[in-house]
Amino acid sequence: MPKFDEKDRGLRQVINVAGTMTVIGASSAHPEAMAAVADILPRFVWIDELQRVASKTIAGALGAEAGLVTASTSAAITLSIAATMTGLDRAKIARLPDTSGLRNEVVILQGHLLNYGAPIDQAIRLSGARLKAIGQATSSTEFELEAAFGPNTTAALYVVSHHAASYGMIPLSRFAAIAHAHGVPVIVDGAAEYNLRGFLAQGADLALYSAHKFMRGPTAGIIAGRRDLVRAIYLQNAGIGRGFKVGKESIAGAIAALDAWERTDHAATRAHERSLLDHWTIALANLDGVTITVVPDPTNNPVDRVRVAVDPARAGTSAWDMSSALAAGTPSIAVRAEDLEHGYFELDPCNLDLEEARIVSERIVGELDAARAGRTKSTPFAEWRSRQEESIWDI
Repeated sequence: MPKFDEKDRGLRQVINVAGTMTVIGASSAHPEAMAAVADILPRFVWIDELQRVASKTIAGALGAEAGLVTASTSAAITLSIAATMTGLDRAKIARLPDTSGLRNEVVILQGHLLNYGAPIDQAIRLSGARLKAIGQATSSTEFELEAAFGPNTTAALYVVSHHAASYGMIPLSRFAAIAHAHGVPVIVDGAAEYNLRGFLAQGADLALYSAHKFMRGPTAGIIAGRRDLVRAIYLQNAGIGRGFKVGKESIAGAIAALDAWERTDHAATRAHERSLLDHWTIALANLDGVTITVVPDPTNNPVDRVRVAVDPARAGTSAWDMSSALAAGTPSIAVRAEDLEHGYFELDPCNLDLEEARIVSERIVGELDAARAGRTKSTPFAEWRSRQEESIWDI
């Protein structure tokens, strides 16, 4: 069988130390997920039956009443909110995104209005719903949340993400309790989170995850929660959900990935990742202009990362210029580059082997040597960012 050859198609090899970012393919798929995808692609199957299997698998693994596989977590947000507005009423489903006469307001904390590659408020508005954001970017209070609920409130969306504000937010358990006191269901977007049971246990009515991040499945979203809401989400396939339809390969692959996740020796995974962190902390120690620290995950996922802080005055280059140089080289190295303006990037050990970790450390040392020798120059951050934004559309 012909293989997808990267070189023949002009693609560069990428070493991923950014983590489970969709922009670089999220994860290295689990062999069981790949086998499930390959096995089902040549076959025919009733999608309803396949989704029933998915529901049982998700319910068992996440402690939910029911579950569903969607095209992505972003799609899951839109469809979950749509379901709270329509319920099982097919006439309402057929007229979305026209929500006139329906309860159509979604309560969200201001600090949760983030961009995960697209604005989360857009995923909400695609359903026809309207936002009601409360609090400030780094502050929210229970009295503000209480006051937000009214006769038009259809759902409350809570976001768990490293992109969201890390302090000043109402805890999920209290958020859910207040929403439920007003008869409003709570949806939790936990796309990149390890905690597969905790959100439902804290009061979420629906918990949303990515199958293609830590679970190492194909691109898909996983919804777990109340049976009536899951049914209403599935019925959206006869309405706005048609554009979000998920194929048999994604459903089968997500089921297999979730099964494999349940059997994974997570302690062994952590030990392997620790060995990669140890390599980097030794290999990158004592570099002039570079400070190395090991930092925990901001949302308490069991993943530590190495933070590489670069002082341009001493290193001769900046964190942003180095990240670009690493990405432009061969192989291309994608670092976790969300805080470059603060002078650092991070190295994530997920989806990596020791040889790749060595290549990463060697390339960082090489870029520092090139900067000190004057072969590269440091760019002001504003100029660098402008170039990056322009290059996004170069396709």
